[in-house]
Amino acid sequence: MMESRIKPCLSCSGLATTLMDATTDKDPLVQEQIYNALCYLGESEPEEILHSCDEYLRQHDKLAYPHRVIILKAMETVVKNNIASLDKSTAKVVIFLASNEMTKSKEVIREWQQAASSVLVAVGQRFINKVMEEVLTKFQPGILPHYFIVQTFANLSVSNVFGMVPFLNSILGTMLPMLGMAKQDHMKSVFCYALQHFSESIQEYLANLDKAPDPTVRKDTFSNEIFSAYEVLFNSWLQHREAKLRLAVVEAMGPMSYLMPSEKLEEQLPKLIPGILALYKKHAEAFYISKSLCQILEASVNIGSRSLDVQLDALLGTLHPQICAPAEPSVPLTVKNHTEVLRCFTVLACSFPDRVLAFLLPKLESSNERTRVGTLLIMRQIINSAPSQMEIKKPFILSSMKLPLQDSNDKVKRAVVQVISAMAHHGYLEQPGGEAMMEYLVRQCALPSEAPKKQTPDADDLTSDSVQSISVNTLFLLSTTVDRMNNVLWPYLLEFVTPIQFTNALTPLCKSLMYLAMKKQEEGENASLIRYDLNGNLPSPYALTTRLLVVSSQPYAGDCRGTAALRLLNVLQYSVHPALEQLWSKRVPSLVEHIEENTEKCLCQKEWEEKLLLFLQETLAAVSDNTWICHFVTEMCRQLNSYNGFPLEKNFLYKCIGTTLGACTSKDLVQKQLQELLETARYHEEAEREGLASCFGICAINHLEETLAKLEDFVRSDVFKKSVGLFSIFKDRSDNEVEKIKSTLILCYGFVAVHAPKELVLSRIEADILKNIFQYFNTKDLTLKLCLIRSICMISQAIYNGGKCGDFVFSRKAELVAQMVEFIKAEPLDAMRTPVRQRAMVTCTYLVVLEPHLSDPDRTELIDTCLASVLALPPDPGQERDGIGGDAPHKEILYGDTLSALKDLLKSLLQRNLTPHGLQDMFAHLGPWIKSNKEQERQRAVEVSAALLDFYLGKLNVSTVVPFYNLGVLIALFSPRCSDSLASVRQHAVDCVYCLLYIQLCYEGFARDHTDEMVEGLKALKKGLEEPDFTVLFHTCHNIAMVVGKRVPPDQLMSLLLAMFEGLADPDKNCSRAATVMINSLLKERGSVLQEKVPDIMSIIHSKLQEVDEEHIRKAAQQTVYILASQHKSVVVSSLLGSALPFDSHTCAMWRSLAAEPTLTSQILEQLLEKVNRDVPYKESKCFLLGSGSERIATPLPLAATCALYEIMSAPESGAAVLGLYAPLFVTLLLRVSCTVGVQLPKSLQSRERRSSSLSPAPRSLHPCSCAVETLKVMLARGGSEAVTRAVGSAGGWDLMASPERHHDGIAVLAGAMARHAGPRLPLIVKNLVPTLSSVFDSQRITTTAFFAELLNSNVVNDLMLLETVMDNMTGRQKDPCMLVRMLALRGLGNISSGSPEKVRKHGAKLLASMVNGMDDKDDPHNLVALEAMSSLSKLLDHLEERDIQSMLLHIAIRIRPFFDSEQPGLRQSSIVLFGNLTKFSEDDCEAFFEQILNGLVTLLLHLQDPKPEVVKACKFALRMCGPNMGCEGLCDMFLNHLREDRSLHYGEFMNNVCKHLMQSYPEMLNRLILTNLFYFKSNWVDIRAAAPMFIGFLVLHVDEDHCQQVDLDQLISALNLLLKDPVPAVRMKVAETLGRLVRIL
Repeated sequence: MMESRIKPCLSCSGLATTLMDATTDKDPLVQEQIYNALCYLGESEPEEILHSCDEYLRQHDKLAYPHRVIILKAMETVVKNNIASLDKSTAKVVIFLASNEMTKSKEVIREWQQAASSVLVAVGQRFINKVMEEVLTKFQPGILPHYFIVQTFANLSVSNVFGMVPFLNSILGTMLPMLGMAKQDHMKSVFCYALQHFSESIQEYLANLDKAPDPTVRKDTFSNEIFSAYEVLFNSWLQHREAKLRLAVVEAMGPMSYLMPSEKLEEQLPKLIPGILALYKKHAEAFYISKSLCQILEASVNIGSRSLDVQLDALLGTLHPQICAPAEPSVPLTVKNHTEVLRCFTVLACSFPDRVLAFLLPKLESSNERTRVGTLLIMRQIINSAPSQMEIKKPFILSSMKLPLQDSNDKVKRAVVQVISAMAHHGYLEQPGGEAMMEYLVRQCALPSEAPKKQTPDADDLTSDSVQSISVNTLFLLSTTVDRMNNVLWPYLLEFVTPIQFTNALTPLCKSLMYLAMKKQEEGENASLIRYDLNGNLPSPYALTTRLLVVSSQPYAGDCRGTAALRLLNVLQYSVHPALEQLWSKRVPSLVEHIEENTEKCLCQKEWEEKLLLFLQETLAAVSDNTWICHFVTEMCRQLNSYNGFPLEKNFLYKCIGTTLGACTSKDLVQKQLQELLETARYHEEAEREGLASCFGICAINHLEETLAKLEDFVRSDVFKKSVGLFSIFKDRSDNEVEKIKSTLILCYGFVAVHAPKELVLSRIEADILKNIFQYFNTKDLTLKLCLIRSICMISQAIYNGGKCGDFVFSRKAELVAQMVEFIKAEPLDAMRTPVRQRAMVTCTYLVVLEPHLSDPDRTELIDTCLASVLALPPDPGQERDGIGGDAPHKEILYGDTLSALKDLLKSLLQRNLTPHGLQDMFAHLGPWIKSNKEQERQRAVEVSAALLDFYLGKLNVSTVVPFYNLGVLIALFSPRCSDSLASVRQHAVDCVYCLLYIQLCYEGFARDHTDEMVEGLKALKKGLEEPDFTVLFHTCHNIAMVVGKRVPPDQLMSLLLAMFEGLADPDKNCSRAATVMINSLLKERGSVLQEKVPDIMSIIHSKLQEVDEEHIRKAAQQTVYILASQHKSVVVSSLLGSALPFDSHTCAMWRSLAAEPTLTSQILEQLLEKVNRDVPYKESKCFLLGSGSERIATPLPLAATCALYEIMSAPESGAAVLGLYAPLFVTLLLRVSCTVGVQLPKSLQSRERRSSSLSPAPRSLHPCSCAVETLKVMLARGGSEAVTRAVGSAGGWDLMASPERHHDGIAVLAGAMARHAGPRLPLIVKNLVPTLSSVFDSQRITTTAFFAELLNSNVVNDLMLLETVMDNMTGRQKDPCMLVRMLALRGLGNISSGSPEKVRKHGAKLLASMVNGMDDKDDPHNLVALEAMSSLSKLLDHLEERDIQSMLLHIAIRIRPFFDSEQPGLRQSSIVLFGNLTKFSEDDCEAFFEQILNGLVTLLLHLQDPKPEVVKACKFALRMCGPNMGCEGLCDMFLNHLREDRSLHYGEFMNNVCKHLMQSYPEMLNRLILTNLFYFKSNWVDIRAAAPMFIGFLVLHVDEDHCQQVDLDQLISALNLLLKDPVPAVRMKVAETLGRLVRIL
């Protein structure tokens, strides 16, 4: 019995030894795995493994320490995980070993000794007495102990407080004398480390006496020893020059200070604190000093020390700079240091509030920014953390903040805001002086909101947020979360709403005020009323309303201040006026909703302002108190000057003033305010001029007399005479300013005219308004000029809209039009810099419709001036030389507006004479511009023409049928432009033709709403004109010509054609091309009328072809060639074949014209086929450059004939002829492709092809094979087999066909496509192809075999009764001298399984024999034929008779087994798939085949880690197939579920489960499986080499103890040992893991 117990122990030990031997591995991951394996063994047999480790380390005394560390770490883990069950004797062994390992070397070898120490600490969790018993033997009085003895004590005191503290008194007693013996720094450091942790442990023990084993322990038990140690540390070691030691001393002294006797601590403080403070100068890293200092200060305060008082100045003086030095967030210790120093200040402030403040507050006046920021941080800390001590100091602290409030430094500002936030929470701001703090906060909210510029790249910043954003957040938080602030902030914050300097703070102010007001309302109904009697500084209701309404006009500015302002206004409704409650409660929310529904980009500013002005009108109506309105308007005018620098808001305020004055019933006040406005306006600002004019206009709605009277006074005033008078305020103005004042006056008149009631204003226009405007026309000032034009425009609109337009005769109309023409003429033609043109034309548009009519000369001058002024401008108005880049969008908008103004003006003029003559007259002006050779001029002219014709058609009302005599000329003017080089011209030209044809229909007597389908078809054609694709343009122009041809009256046809011929000389080539297309189409459509002219026309076009290579000329030539060919077929073919190769575009066009008529085309195709077949496809030529070998050179005649076939068949009309000759064309071209793979062009043609490719952008390749492939493609497409072409193309078949290596794959793709999409064509094709199987050309035999092989993949050969023919031909190729032919023949035979599976049984024996012969092919060095035989056999198996297979099953299985591990992935894949398929036939010979499965099982499972995905897929398939034959349901289910093709595999987890099932079902197979795996230890594939030991590991993990004996452990361990030296770490890791698992079978 004893022996049986010892054996596993020895075996486990042996396994552990093997692993420990491997610790010398240099790879850290392998070392990690060895450590894990040892831990795994330890989980199973903790005691044995600990003993083994002990024995190993003792026996291998010379083992280097890095390897010992791995073993010690494993021991630590085993002890930790099994501490509860650890045997005392084992603990002793471990303790003794660890103690020896730790102290073996007198030198400190940290990693090794630390690992040993950790083992002791781990054992000490339960066996503290045993550990101490051992370690204390090495801790003898008078002898300096080992470094790690002391550290172990320290760590034990932390990990087992209750166990260790009882030992500390004696340890301290022994340790104290040693302190004086320690000479080396590292020993001193470790003593400090121990004292620190001892002190912390004692504190923890004392704090938890209720749980402690000895509750009688007291602080004074240790006080004297701690003090003795303190004396050494402080008096001796703290002065040491080594910085690390000083820090260790400091770290210890903090916790020690709590345990020192009170009187001793008090006695030491005068020396201790200066000593600690002195260290700040010696150490850059201050955290440990500050932490310790804080502990000392807390200990001092705890004992009620009086010595601190004396030290206070030194403490403050030293700690303050620590806070002033910025904390670096990326260095965590600096942040921690700040926290500790602030804790020190808290301790001091609680004990000495007066002196701390007396020290800090003067620092706020320092010139050093960091000092000020640091002081403010400390102030915030003590305000928050010492509230009771600071309570009576509040006034003092507030008064000391005056200077920081004036600081302009951003960092100081941020710190001040944080102090204010702290003050608010603790009631400071309710004191006198608190308002100054709030005003400061609001000022910071009003700072510009853009991100602040960083002053320096260092991290001096308190925070990355800007002062403004911090202030905004602080204000909102104080308003909403600090209840005691409500009465401080309300209504005080209202004082900041109206001053303009707080504009940027309005959004947060309004939000806070709204929140506060709502809280007041919740307190009681009248609480939110503003008590003006108590708050004299508050803005009036008029001021608040004006301010909030005006800022709402720009609702998205300043973080969406419109919404905030309106919401505040709504809350204040009762305070503004009691009558507004109902109106505002309804209106304000809808205004807010409008802002929220829109964005800054999509809001219509005009519409928004109108909504606000309507709201203002309704407000004034609701109040209906003239006194209130007078106060209101006075306040508005008072605020005007505040908005200097805010032009948009000021403009809106003027409109508000106009609206409010309109509601004012006091005429005197209206006049007084208008007078004041005229006196105080800033005329040099455009927005101000506009605003003032708007104000006068709006006011004139209700006060026309007063407004005109005030303007009349202004005209007569001295302002324009530059002498003192009523308007003496203007006496010092310059000429330029006077011009601006005039501009404003004129604009005011315009606004008055357009706003005032029409029934009152019409009578005043010439008498009062124009009289004062006319005197200013003679000016060069741009502003004045624009204001004059605008004002005249508004006056014209006022007259036009007056409703009495017909009755009102505008006597000065011609004079005003002439003035506008002069303004337009004065504008430069090289650029559009101002809106003068546009505004003058808009004005003329309104003027020309007024009575009386313009004279003809005036009308002509107006039209010509405007056309020249706009159409002649240079292109792209946004990119002028003198323009600034950013101005481009503005220029483009101006240009667009100007063109629109020109269109509107011409329409107004055309409206006056809506006749063909009027139209002709208008196009007499436009004609030269339409034909201009400058693109921009044509574009603008045709765009204007389209607009005019559309307008003409819309307004036309024909009462009698009259001839539209100029239709032909106008259509000839526009229709060639349908092909203009500019897309926009093309589009507009179609619109012009469309309108002209409808105008013609109207003149023919059709109703205006009549719809003509043909003409409507033109609209659909516009889409085709968007892109400049010539083929699309040709088609569209042809269609336009067809419509024109059908709709043009016979009497205008010749004039149209003659005008079209002129179009051939158009400088725009596209238009010349369009003219040709249209001429041809017209001749086709109406040729019967002009039959005798056709030869002349054809002759002209043919000669053009030789001069210019243009599309329209080429089309004409094609027609000619067709006529010639119908008479002289052979001559045409011979002469065209004689053309130089490659064919130029003219020749190609001529060839294509021969496809027009099927009978003719068929005869020409037959001639060409005969020429392809007559000559040999290539000639062998010695390759003299290479010295040996030869190259194949194409013969010219078949090449030329192939190119010709391509050209003819590329014409769609050739379809019928191609269908008739489908089989001969297909076979000839297929064999042509076959014979030209790898064939070169003759040298002469190579150079010619290079020349032609440099001339034309993308020529068709002349290379013989490419040429043949392209011709075959076009033949299939034209023969109705587009699906074949597409299918081959998408599968990459055409490219494969041209590749010498993959030609047969390309042919297979083609054959498959033919079988699918062109089945009925195949019998003739097969018949024509069979003879080529005995061709002398290998290439033709390969092509035909590949074609037939793929045909067998489809059932179509069976349906067409071709199967036997094709199959016999394939069987006959098995002895072909060409290996590729033999391989393809086997492929074809295999394909029968998918093409005609029902026929496989019939020919089973024959097919099986072919496959087995293929596997045994002797002339097959690369096993390609064997590979094909296996693949094909896999496919055939499902359909063969079982009896046929049964006889050969084992023969095949054994024959293919060696291929499983072949170096060729294809062979591995095919053999494994075939093996999977063979399992279907194993039922009758189950046991024999089961043996084959077992032989292959390990291989298949390991190859799931194969580097090739296709092999992995094959293994998954084979295993799924093998599963049902293995007699283990669990394994079968696993294979079926986990090895699905679409599922990814977690290999390790899968193998674990597989091995579990294998060991449950076939435990007796263990040794056989292990031996097979051992074979793969030498595999070339790393993943398989790693998988094999893992496989063994999992087998071992799951085998029952009963079956362990069958394993030859020595052989296995020696093999694993060998593999443990594998160069790849991943393999070694798996070996180590498996070694750990072998514990299961020991």
